[in-house]
Amino acid sequence: MGETVLGIIGGSGLYDIEGFEEARWVAVETPFGKPSDEIRSGRLGGITVHFLPRHGRGHVFSPSDVPYRANIAALKMLGVTDVISLSACGSFREEMAPGDFVLVDQFIDRTRSRPASFFGRGLVAHVSLACPVCPRLGDALAAAARETGIRLHRGGTYLAMEGPQFSTIAESRLYRDRFDADVIGMTNMPEARLAREAELCYAPVAMVTDYDSWHEGHGTVDVADIIRILSGNAEKARGLVKRLAAELTRERRPCPHGCDHALDNAILTAPKKRDPAMVARLMPIAGRVLGD
Repeated sequence: MGETVLGIIGGSGLYDIEGFEEARWVAVETPFGKPSDEIRSGRLGGITVHFLPRHGRGHVFSPSDVPYRANIAALKMLGVTDVISLSACGSFREEMAPGDFVLVDQFIDRTRSRPASFFGRGLVAHVSLACPVCPRLGDALAAAARETGIRLHRGGTYLAMEGPQFSTIAESRLYRDRFDADVIGMTNMPEARLAREAELCYAPVAMVTDYDSWHEGHGTVDVADIIRILSGNAEKARGLVKRLAAELTRERRPCPHGCDHALDNAILTAPKKRDPAMVARLMPIAGRVLGD
């Protein structure tokens, strides 16, 4: 199938990755607009890597304003096959402490003002999101975390909130006790949805900075504390990425979980009813199934 190409989406506090060979910043235009920033491209651990700062260098996009579709489309257009999403989060579990990483495997989406699909009127598609995270990529991340000494919790439910404000105490208790969520953040949705539509293997690593608002012993979220912990988390994330690149094989094989064929039988609009403009716009995302 060709070469493994790794895409890294860096969250708050992580705006660049050092150590790339042949590194350069690349501007990408997509049918869905410009991504958050130029993309840092190079080689790492023997494979091609493309790094995208989700909020832009200097943190210019709020969670609600991030151009999620353009970000995923840009990575797809660069030939990315596997996407690792790094993001800051709050924890609803005592054992998932600030400084820990959580390899999320499920989501509860409470966002409300973001385009959640590449598809729409004139070209309708439905993909499965029952298992939104690629287990193969999760295995590689878990191995990389062990090698780098990162405390990583395997499995967890990420509640995606709209933001940009943090939770009220009532919301925090609701999400923890009634929704049974493990961590909370503002950016992994609709990112995970779009990665599935783009047939990309996707795995998110949530980097814990605080206990949200539910923990009586820790008070409410303090931005100064978050910034301090973000700095340490970002350094660990850089080590994780470098080790992950070494864990992934250069030769790309079909995903055993079908991430790279998520659009098989997903498009419902009859060929004669498809909007030509929509087809053209979606070719970088769905050309594999639209090309015939």
